[in-house]
Amino acid sequence: MANSASARKRANQAEQRRKNNASRRSMMRTHLKATLAAITAADKKTAEEAYKKVVPILDSAATHGLISHNKAARHKSRLKTQIKAL
Repeated sequence: MANSASARKRANQAEQRRKNNASRRSMMRTHLKATLAAITAADKKTAEEAYKKVVPILDSAATHGLISHNKAARHKSRLKTQIKAL
């Protein structure tokens, strides 16, 4: 348990960041799954629409430090390659 005021503040900030990160991570995963589902269903139009939605979310996650920029780029590249193959 935090004893000083600054320690209490840091604990509150850490908890808030944890909640925000969990929310962003969940949103990112949900959109990734939707894109992969469209690719699996071989629906190119839906897959492209889902891809357009997931790209800014991946970029935002990378900007906020949730994932590395390289991981975001890797996801985008692999998804685009799979969509082009449809």
